[in-house]
Amino acid sequence: MSAGYTARVADFLAADKPSLLATLSLHQAAAFRVNEAQQLRAWSITLAVLQSALDGCAEAQSWRLILEFPMRRLGRRIDALLITPRGSLVLEFKAGATQFTLADRRQVEDYALDLQDFHAASRRHPIVPLLVATAARPGVPQWPLLLDGVAGTVLETDAACLGDMLRELWHRLPDPAEALDVDAWEHGAYRPVPGIVDAACTLYSHNGVADIASARADAINLSATTNAILAAIRDAQNSSAHLVLFITGIPGSGKTLCGLNAVFGTGRDAGAVFLTGNPALVHVLREALARDAAHGDRAALPAKRRQTKAAIQALPGFRDFYVPRSEPPHEHVVVIDEAQRAWSKAHAVLKSRDRPVALHDSEPGHLLAIMGRHPDWAVMVCLIGNGQEIHDGESGLAEWGEALRAQPNWRAHAAPALLGPDPRQTLPALEGLQTRRELHLDVPMRSLRNDAVSDWVDALLRGDTAQAQEIAKTRGPIPFQVTRDLGAMRRHLRAAARGLRRAGLVASSGARRLRADGLGSKVPHMDAGAVACWFLDRWPDDVRASDALEQVATEFSCQGLELDHVGLCWGGDLIRGQGWHVRNFASTDWQIRRSPEAIANRLNTYRVLLTRARYGTIIWVPLGDPQDRIRAPVELDAIAAYLLRCGAVPLQPIDVSPPPSEPAQAALL
Repeated sequence: MSAGYTARVADFLAADKPSLLATLSLHQAAAFRVNEAQQLRAWSITLAVLQSALDGCAEAQSWRLILEFPMRRLGRRIDALLITPRGSLVLEFKAGATQFTLADRRQVEDYALDLQDFHAASRRHPIVPLLVATAARPGVPQWPLLLDGVAGTVLETDAACLGDMLRELWHRLPDPAEALDVDAWEHGAYRPVPGIVDAACTLYSHNGVADIASARADAINLSATTNAILAAIRDAQNSSAHLVLFITGIPGSGKTLCGLNAVFGTGRDAGAVFLTGNPALVHVLREALARDAAHGDRAALPAKRRQTKAAIQALPGFRDFYVPRSEPPHEHVVVIDEAQRAWSKAHAVLKSRDRPVALHDSEPGHLLAIMGRHPDWAVMVCLIGNGQEIHDGESGLAEWGEALRAQPNWRAHAAPALLGPDPRQTLPALEGLQTRRELHLDVPMRSLRNDAVSDWVDALLRGDTAQAQEIAKTRGPIPFQVTRDLGAMRRHLRAAARGLRRAGLVASSGARRLRADGLGSKVPHMDAGAVACWFLDRWPDDVRASDALEQVATEFSCQGLELDHVGLCWGGDLIRGQGWHVRNFASTDWQIRRSPEAIANRLNTYRVLLTRARYGTIIWVPLGDPQDRIRAPVELDAIAAYLLRCGAVPLQPIDVSPPPSEPAQAALL
């Protein structure tokens, strides 16, 4: 996707405004929504401000101006970029605005951070975000540190002062050893890695599916897996077949993205639905898709929410609707998120005996029977997260194997990793089962700073200290820090969550004694509004948002979702001795859990929590209380020591000055 307009500043100043508006309008109509009068007025003001500011800036004549530069990760566009030989300037215009708001500062800062993280040509020169509220009254500029490849803090200016600020910036930017090529900048490799919410919104709106699929150059099998899924759907449709695909992948490798692409891509026309037993994922994706589709129009939001319910459905609701019926579903394609968490037959019968719809088979058995009602064809795409079972009754893959044996009209394709000795993690031998390498995702997409996160977490939870140390030494630095100071963790998370980056606290649902440190409030994962608010809204506008750093999300609230920066609050439910000890808090004391399933589920809980961050995780281990036998310092000290031995590093103190609040900022103007 190209920019709306690009030229040297001298050529821009020589152009007439009507032709510039026409160019931008044609680009808008081709790439985005239809033209709107409001957009044309905003462009008219922006062009006039730029022409006035640049006309008096002799240094700028050889710079390059880029208008409407697309940001594929966010599905947005940068208003204007000025590419100079010394660095890139990111400009966000707010036509007619009389004040500088926190939301606007976050927007332009996030654009700069996006270039810092994902744009190759921006890595060796400073990146400066500028917020231009054309009718505001700026205060004295707080000049940022101008470091190579780093997005500085936001500068604020109005229309009248923009030219002076550009001239001053030019003199403040360090003279580089190698000048930035202003003409080649926009052709530099831009490989954004979207979060799951951003990706879902982009796919849902039909924008940039190919761009997302190729977001990481090293994730070559992400495209291969996506293409294999879509090809299998076409083949099943053409050959009137019933097919199950088992897609495996390490945490954060893009399984959900592949599934969403099947639903919102080719599967949209075939009739497809994304099913998940994770209520938090349902709530967040539905609300995010609805908000994005409404484009800020509150009146349109209820209708958009109703539309998204058809594409993203809760697996229990889909199951219970069709079990007592005989007709096939409307959809020929279902994508089942975290399919290894499906209920076993015994658990399904037990859990539903007092419910309106009584189950008589395992969830895999019921789902195969429901989709098998299609007389022509059907495809089930089962996304398998290795080591993600976190609750009693989750059967792993054994029940899928038994269900397929009982319904031989289904064919199955699976990744080779699903054939192995562990019955919970692998499929049994099935007649006609085909293995395909492209159905496994082994490149981490979530962790942007180090692709060794999944391997390090696995070694940590296996108790393999030597392996964890080796990974941290040879593939580090790993993005894990340890602190015993809850306040220090909060300060670091606030400092790290710049722009639209999100931070939040997570903890195990079994860490019940964290309430002694003031962390007794948990995000209710069954509450649609609360979960969506925690993941989508922002502090300080809403204290329920994740970056308020007040409520913790448990494994049930955050599985399948992610944050940019995570504060993991370690509880007394998983402690170190001669290996790991799993405990439940009951009444007034801890009780040791000894069953293999309980131990595996708790380790998987911490696997989920340790792999939620896109950038980095700070692990806070409480100090405990020597007078409280159920918060024994010696137990908590052992956890912190083990994490450090495995290669996590101590959190270093920082001097964080909080940004001015809106009232304080207004007082300065």
